[in-house]
Amino acid sequence: MTETEVKTADLCDDFADELNVCYLELKSYGGKKRFAGPISTVKVFEDNVLVKKSLQTIPEGHVLVVDGGGSKKCALLGDRLGEIAEERKLAGIIINGCVRDTAELSKLNIGVLALGSNPLKSIKRGEGEQDTAIQFGEVNWVPGHYVYADEDGVIVAEKPLKK
Repeated sequence: MTETEVKTADLCDDFADELNVCYLELKSYGGKKRFAGPISTVKVFEDNVLVKKSLQTIPEGHVLVVDGGGSKKCALLGDRLGEIAEERKLAGIIINGCVRDTAELSKLNIGVLALGSNPLKSIKRGEGEQDTAIQFGEVNWVPGHYVYADEDGVIVAEKPLKK
């Protein structure tokens, strides 16, 4: 299923028992409004060093899910990290936190969802966890599970969903 075929409402109709809906209201900042792919995770707090490392190493087509603890005190992603994601052909990035450089992010050929924007950059300590199960929005985000995102919302399934 390509990102243009992603329609979370239809997937919910057909696979309601096999998926979880993210109940966190996320705003779209990337050039793609619809995206899907296997999940890779990182958990950080006001520190984006591991976000950059993950963007540089996760496989093409993956969606990086960042649990930033819901902090709105700084941005965990800006235009430079967005460009890394685009160059590496990642499907998208979902952040339980903020982004910046939103005008530039909107021109990139990736999906970017976040709680909001903040012009302040994050600290750089390199603290956090990669490739572990994380929880936010009433969803368990497990590396290797699949996420589907569009204008209606975000859903997660243990395996790829076929229409």
